[in-house]
Amino acid sequence: MGRAHEVRAKAMAATAAKRSALFMRASKEIYMAAKSGEPNPDMNLALRSAIDKWKGQNVTKDVIDRAIQKAKGGNAETYTAGRYEAFGPGGSLFIIDTLSDNSNRAFIEVRQAITKKGGHLGSTIFNFTQVGLFSFSGTNRDEVEENLILGDVDVKEVTLEDGKIEVIVEPSAFADARSVLNDLGITEFDVAEITFLANDPVTLDDPEDKRKFDELCDMLDELQDVQNVYHNVD
Repeated sequence: MGRAHEVRAKAMAATAAKRSALFMRASKEIYMAAKSGEPNPDMNLALRSAIDKWKGQNVTKDVIDRAIQKAKGGNAETYTAGRYEAFGPGGSLFIIDTLSDNSNRAFIEVRQAITKKGGHLGSTIFNFTQVGLFSFSGTNRDEVEENLILGDVDVKEVTLEDGKIEVIVEPSAFADARSVLNDLGITEFDVAEITFLANDPVTLDDPEDKRKFDELCDMLDELQDVQNVYHNVD
């Protein structure tokens, strides 16, 4: 069928692998959140936050519901969390969170991906700041900020751009911020999670560094044990 068909088939396979890995990550995190308390998002903040996080990444309702039902069924499956820090191509920095039923496998696969693209494991977390992040549709930026402040929420920044409001708070204020936003009638979020933001983002000007960086991100995205990848590249 020719080279064009091979290229398309390879691209489709890569897309399918990424989607499968995405659904696996969502399922594990939602399952663990549901197991940690009541398997009802109205009564379990961790579960509600996990659902919002993965819905914002286009995880289907079916995947979410299956994970909750699995937790309700008393399944004894457990996962261990891990965190790896790494230096990547062109001065890129990574924090990689895993959630796995096999910690040795998670470590080996993450390390192999990093070293294959010329990077190495090392301490990078001090180049990032952990924050609570919300993003949602709206234009009432001033009202949002005022209500957060009146609610004694430790707000770092509230911005409005292209019809989207972004709220950044201290991680410890995440639950309080969400409660204030809910009271304002904001219940649908594009992003609602505790995440890491780079203190000094960098741009990869060298095409080879950029290629290796993109390939490394793709490799990490496809690993079944990887939950979250944070980096400092614009």
